[in-house]
Amino acid sequence: MTVTTDQPKGRVIPDYDLQGITERKIGVLERTVGPDNARVIRGMFKNSVSVAGMVIIAFLALVALLAPVLAPPINPNKAYDIPRDGFSSEPRPPMSSWERRQPDVPFWYPALTGRTEWVHLMGTASGQWDVYYGIIWGTRTAFKVGIIIIGLTVIIGVTMGSVSAYYGGWIDEILMRITEVFMAFPFLLAALTLAAILVPRLGKGIYAAVVALTVFGWMSYARLLRGDVLSVKQRDYILAARVIGATDRRILIRHILPNSIFPTLVYASMDMGAIVITFAALSFLGVGTEVGYADWGQILSFARAWIPSLLTYWYIVVYPGVALVLFSLSWNLVGDALRDVLDPSMRGRGGA
Repeated sequence: MTVTTDQPKGRVIPDYDLQGITERKIGVLERTVGPDNARVIRGMFKNSVSVAGMVIIAFLALVALLAPVLAPPINPNKAYDIPRDGFSSEPRPPMSSWERRQPDVPFWYPALTGRTEWVHLMGTASGQWDVYYGIIWGTRTAFKVGIIIIGLTVIIGVTMGSVSAYYGGWIDEILMRITEVFMAFPFLLAALTLAAILVPRLGKGIYAAVVALTVFGWMSYARLLRGDVLSVKQRDYILAARVIGATDRRILIRHILPNSIFPTLVYASMDMGAIVITFAALSFLGVGTEVGYADWGQILSFARAWIPSLLTYWYIVVYPGVALVLFSLSWNLVGDALRDVLDPSMRGRGGA
């Protein structure tokens, strides 16, 4: 290194020898989403567990997107109504023929099955509800219900937790006591009771169950985020933001939440599958959706009268059960991988 003197001002300016120093090229992904988010995305795609989960999610999303092609509805205005082939209580096995009004045969059907007429690819449930149609359109129901409930619970929980932790004092006391009151109720029992109360007012459908699961599902997010915000708000860059006059809203949104939200996102990804299973449980118990609505829990409910004969009528349980397992497993795999990428010290500990 050589030293030169800036004559007009008398400053000594170091003249560094840059030989041997290489520039790091910034990729398109890093320029688009930032270095931290780019690291998370690359880590997710390098993790085999995460890739497996994302492949399953992508497959299920493709099934949901192509539902009108895979299982054409008889009545497009009531696409979520499972078509029924008669009213007999005894289920019929897979590949049995349709006896009444058939759905339209899609273009892929003859080439895949070698048939020109529609058959019950997965059999029928009690009441002659077509299991295949319920599985395909139930995928749409699962994504719709999961996204709506998780989205609402995260918004409510993040708002309650961040406001409570940031302002503290009597605001924290009031919001946390409200949270504890809601947590005192058993989750499934409380959701079941509220959904039963809302059905006469909201009508049959997914909305009563969605409201019930949202009302009793936000508390864990609020408590989790509150703990992270309490830690982050004491850091030096938050104090510096206060000194320069940043508003509370800007500090929360621009500085605190981006640095404390990741554990909440991990929990939300793992909760996605649990919420869909809980919704299916409410459908199984007959609360919320009407009979014949395309939902995996609804199909499982048709098997209640045939539990002693499930070795014969296995298809009523196996197909919706596998769909529920795959959906829940995929989101848990993604959540586990996301936790490992965001906090490598937790890798292999089995906790979020």
